[in-house]
Amino acid sequence: MPKILIVEDNEMNRDMLSRRLAKRGYDVAIAVDGEQGLAMARSAPPALILMDMSLPGLDGWEATRQLKALPETRAVPVIALTAHAMAGDREKAIAAGCDDFDTKPVDLPRLLAKIDALLGGAAAP
Repeated sequence: MPKILIVEDNEMNRDMLSRRLAKRGYDVAIAVDGEQGLAMARSAPPALILMDMSLPGLDGWEATRQLKALPETRAVPVIALTAHAMAGDREKAIAAGCDDFDTKPVDLPRLLAKIDALLGGAAAP
């Protein structure tokens, strides 16, 4: 199954997402901040990245811009995840290079549909 990198600083969100995705057969990797997510994506590019936008240090907006500027990670789809969905955040995420946008708390069926669409139907059942 495809590898999904979760870049999330909140332990409860990381645990919930990783368990639910692993249960569906995904290979899940976890980064706790933007710097670690960037390093992990560069060293072993995943099939898809779930990027929290509110991260300490290097935030999700800048981490995504850097990922999309690098040849080795440019084509990796990124779904922005944020609990602070304000007017214009979706557009801001797309402008930063995200391929899609979703809000927290995560609606798993909706998120899985987005993952499936970005992975071209390679998502787990």
